Amino acid sequence: QVQLVESGGGLVQAGGSLRLSCAASGVIRIIDDVNWYRQAPGKQHELVAGISLGGTTNYGDSVKGRFTISRDNAKKTAALQMNSLKPEDTAVYYCNAVIKVSSSSGWRNFWGQGTQVTVSS
Repeated sequence: QVQLVESGGGLVQAGGSLRLSCAASGVIRIIDDVNWYRQAPGKQHELVAGISLGGTTNYGDSVKGRFTISRDNAKKTAALQMNSLKPEDTAVYYCNAVIKVSSSSGWRNFWGQGTQVTVSS
């Protein structure tokens, strides 16, 4: 029943910006860590950014200083602001969240369907 939906992907020129959003819906008790991953064709999944329930953030080395992750716990959303985009940022971006659906359940990983980001040179 829990669903994560990404939005905001698209085509942008190098040096431009995009803002990705991830919205969670369904029966949810707590959303712990939220992460953004990306995968380019022929490459492994790469951690882009993560944010804890308390707001502690971490970033992959390739995006430090350019991307910013944030969350709105009341709205059950998270965002990835991407600035100074480079062609090598081209990938499908996936939202991942660790969620407890009820007080008696364990923690589970949920994934969105992904959104395409293409950066042209």
